[in-house]
Amino acid sequence: MSAPDKPFAPPASEGPCPCGTGKTFGQCCEPLHQGERRTETAEELMRSRYSAHVARNWEYLHRTFAETAREPFVPEPGDHGRDWTRLVIHAHEAGLKPDTAYVDFTAYYKEGEHEHALHEKAEFRKTDGAWLYTRAVREGPAPVKSASPKVGRNDPCGCGSGKKYKQCCLK
Repeated sequence: MSAPDKPFAPPASEGPCPCGTGKTFGQCCEPLHQGERRTETAEELMRSRYSAHVARNWEYLHRTFAETAREPFVPEPGDHGRDWTRLVIHAHEAGLKPDTAYVDFTAYYKEGEHEHALHEKAEFRKTDGAWLYTRAVREGPAPVKSASPKVGRNDPCGCGSGKKYKQCCLK
């Protein structure tokens, strides 16, 4: 028999911020959620959006998403959310355009007794002085790149036969 679900409790101002900065929620993401200040970087927005998922602050998520930021927020009935457990930021990099940036992250959540991961590389854009989440560029980990150079058709074959690759193992 499984344990009953514990009731939802939003993060407390004095408690640790869910985004993982080591600050309290009141010093870190809560002022952003309440509109007291704007995020300074795409990574800060990513962290605050993660905290909004934890806090189930759908209005903040709505106003920091490029597609809905200018539309009025209308709450959806019965939206319960997930039990998010932790956030890991893998990379934060500037885009080719000055007001674009990318954040590669993994957000973990618990479903039943198991922890699951959502790995994404997200694009952010600065519009009218405010960072907004625009889209997921990639879901899942980055593709693995081979560390060894690619063998050319006219290179010596790697098997040690002394023949060219195209005359040996390529066949």
